[in-house]
Amino acid sequence: MKKILINKYLLVGITLVIGLTLGWLINSSTHQQIESLTHQHINSSEVWTCSMHPQIRQGEPGQCPICGMDLIALEENNGEVVDPMAVSMSPTAMQLANVATAQVGSLRPIKNVQLNGKVQEDERLVFSQTSHVPGRIEKLTVNFTGEYVSKGQPIAYLYSPELVTAQEELFEAYKIRDSQPQLYRAARAKLKNWKLTESQIDKVINSGQAKEDFPINADYSGYVLEKNVNLGDHVMAGQAIYEIASLSRVWVLLDIYENDLPWINQGDSVEFTVASLPGKTYEGKIDYIDPVIDPKTRVAQARIVVKNTDKALKPEMFASGLIKAELKETANQLVIPKSAVMWTGKRSVVYVKTSGDQGLHFKMREIVLGPALEDSYVVESGLMTGEEIAVSGTFSIDAAAQLAGKPSMMARQTDSPQGGAPIMGHNHGGTASSTPTSTQENHSGHLNDTLPEVNVMSEAYEADKAFKNQLSAVYQSYLPVKDALIESDVTTANNAAKTLLKTLKKVDMSLVKGKAHMVWMEDLDVLKTSSQAIATANNLDTMREMLSPLSDQLYHTLKKYQVEVDGYRQYCPMTKQNTGAFWLSDSDEVLNPYFGEAMLTCGEVVSVIK
Repeated sequence: MKKILINKYLLVGITLVIGLTLGWLINSSTHQQIESLTHQHINSSEVWTCSMHPQIRQGEPGQCPICGMDLIALEENNGEVVDPMAVSMSPTAMQLANVATAQVGSLRPIKNVQLNGKVQEDERLVFSQTSHVPGRIEKLTVNFTGEYVSKGQPIAYLYSPELVTAQEELFEAYKIRDSQPQLYRAARAKLKNWKLTESQIDKVINSGQAKEDFPINADYSGYVLEKNVNLGDHVMAGQAIYEIASLSRVWVLLDIYENDLPWINQGDSVEFTVASLPGKTYEGKIDYIDPVIDPKTRVAQARIVVKNTDKALKPEMFASGLIKAELKETANQLVIPKSAVMWTGKRSVVYVKTSGDQGLHFKMREIVLGPALEDSYVVESGLMTGEEIAVSGTFSIDAAAQLAGKPSMMARQTDSPQGGAPIMGHNHGGTASSTPTSTQENHSGHLNDTLPEVNVMSEAYEADKAFKNQLSAVYQSYLPVKDALIESDVTTANNAAKTLLKTLKKVDMSLVKGKAHMVWMEDLDVLKTSSQAIATANNLDTMREMLSPLSDQLYHTLKKYQVEVDGYRQYCPMTKQNTGAFWLSDSDEVLNPYFGEAMLTCGEVVSVIK
């Protein structure tokens, strides 16, 4: 029994030794594997960047030297070869970002062109009713415009000494008609030249007495558009006394804007309605298009001839037409949705999707657009049939590209051989190679409906030198406002804003004329509203909120009127709840007026004002 127990203890001891030995070996191997994987992970994450300043690149984790945020590691590719210009997205990420794609296809471009215009009388059915003999108007049977007259109806009576004399000559010639037939025929012909009919001449002869009040009969049927004489007026032979139009046929004149002219051709079918005749639709064809554009309205008119037997269409009625227009010379062109296109100033870009063993990727591509359809564009070049592009969620893809430091809408790709991402502005001087888009800028200036709407730059205007000097003084008065907000000094900011208001009042608006004057009035309203808000505010949040539209408007005003100042436009993407805001400075050193000491150096120079 004792020997059995000893053998049992010995067996347990041997088993325990073997187990400990195996555990040590397994643990050592696992530890080495973990260390190897960790080492590989650290080595693979060699590039760290800032989510707000993707131009920052570091080989180790840390904080952004611009805004102080923690750096994040760029996406790992696990050694796979991926287009360095493309941004990768997983199907889950695409779903969360509401990214949808569609294949590029070709079709016959058809556009619904809406046209507006008026009903007008047919010019070919407008007549001038004249007096064929000189004389004095003794009676008018048509006394107002709009009255309808029938052909042959007496519309006026006049006294004509010449006509009385001609009748006396007719009586004398009638007496000797047998011996002098030629003289008799000449007397009748003279009256016929004055548009008297044979029956009227015979009545004169039969009466044996010259008529003094002779009727003027209507030569045409229609409505009187103009009445040119009054009772007692003297008229000359051939003088128009009425303008008469037949409305049995009318014109519908529709305005065509310049950008719609390529879509519309003579012979196109048009459906149109008239506002005063609801529920009724007319059809017609364009039989004429103006060969020149009206310099005032900047439109050409298309003409439709419409029968108007029921007289329901009346001149000056408003009409609205619809043409299903087709560009015959661009049949079967590539067409993409408008939602797929992003605008970056003069460029139009889309994101093209590619897939492979490495997963899904999107790469920005610049394209050339043709005419605009209802909700799509014709593509002139840059895409091919069958390619797949993002049609929604494009801004989410663009944001991912920015964070990855790859070409995006805001950071245009340079032509460097390595294909690296471009360097934007930095926080210690220099001019940025790319500036935030107008969409971002407008958003920063429109945090809510209480902020004034910035009148952004549309074109440059010539201005008097004195006017430019006054705007330069406004810029100099703006700088103390910005500096006070850097120091977070409410009282100094109030006083500086009041000084700015006084400087604005000294600007002589009479020095700019025409359109430049009207634009300045709009700019001045934004500048005054923003400055007044800062001058009366009692807290920094309100002041900093109003500094954004003040800075934006002053920048665009200086550019519009080509004012030369030594300054810089600076930008911080973290202001306005991460929508970004601009400010102006006379130094390339970044001192952020929106955060003060909290994030004093957060921002970058995006352009030089000079």
